[in-house]
Amino acid sequence: GRGQAGQAPEAAAASPTDVSRRRDVSRKVAVDLPCGVRSWRFTPPGTAELGDVVCRPGGALGSSQQLCEAAPGDRGCWFHRITCDCLFSRRLSKLYDHKSRQDLSFVRAFEFTYVNVYGTHVLVSAAHEARVEKFIYVSTDEVYGGSLDKEFDESSPKQPTNPYASSKAAAECFVQSYWERYKFPAVITRSSNVYGPHQYPEKVIPKFISLLQHNRKCCIHGSGLQTRNFLYATDVVEAFLTVLKKGKPGEIYNIGTNFEMSVLQLAKELIQLIKETSSESEMETWVDYVNDRPTNDMRYPMKSEKIQGLGWRPKVPWKEGIKKTIDWYRENFHNWKNAEKALEPFPVQPPFV
Repeated sequence: GRGQAGQAPEAAAASPTDVSRRRDVSRKVAVDLPCGVRSWRFTPPGTAELGDVVCRPGGALGSSQQLCEAAPGDRGCWFHRITCDCLFSRRLSKLYDHKSRQDLSFVRAFEFTYVNVYGTHVLVSAAHEARVEKFIYVSTDEVYGGSLDKEFDESSPKQPTNPYASSKAAAECFVQSYWERYKFPAVITRSSNVYGPHQYPEKVIPKFISLLQHNRKCCIHGSGLQTRNFLYATDVVEAFLTVLKKGKPGEIYNIGTNFEMSVLQLAKELIQLIKETSSESEMETWVDYVNDRPTNDMRYPMKSEKIQGLGWRPKVPWKEGIKKTIDWYRENFHNWKNAEKALEPFPVQPPFV
């Protein structure tokens, strides 16, 4: 993590109280986050202090630099407020952010393997050395592979169908090995798609919103009939906090929702909300069908009874969450540098070294 925006942890100003808290943090909690959730407030009002959680930024939202750009001066963003033990700082400063673009993983497979597998191994090793009391590894529903009818529970076999999901499945094995070998208190979560304010606009919901707000068409991969389950960011944060407090070490918890819609249906709903039209023919003018990914699983249905047994349930209705998200991007899209590049059907990134 970082301290003040744009500074490395060693360069961030720290009071004596901060230094004391940093020493204590190493024995508290570590959370290995993918990009899909990392820029939202990690601690809702009335819950544990941020100092109790050590987070590694990474994943679908973009790089740590993009996070600083996305929320300038927003002290509510946990990324800017986190306190991090120096052991983690030294090791994590050498790592790239988590990679979570499924389509990009086909052409950058070695990069995804290095970042997600090696990076996770470094982190869990550092957490074990620092004797943290609980380690949460945030994985993905994609490790199960796709299914048209069968719902996956935590005991279902991992059958990933793309390099991104494969790298996450492999990373899970390293985390689990530390539990098996050292009884290091690690917990794995696998969540459905996350959406909400602050998400880097290469993901489907912020991408479609941003395209429409800039009078551009939604780009649909293939038929658009693939369905996804969507969880609002604060619901996922609540799930993490539930696992932090009540999750059993060595266990896996699905974080899912019954709310599901196809990518095409998603596009049309956003067109209705942003372009204020219900005409089917007019909505079609705002859709552009492009080549599909090499593989594109139709569904990722999951059972979440296990975490629900700990008391968690999603609370934010779709209509409420999507309205907040649309409103945020209307005002904040240009907080990122070169955000327009993320709106291409298949964004191209610089070569991996």
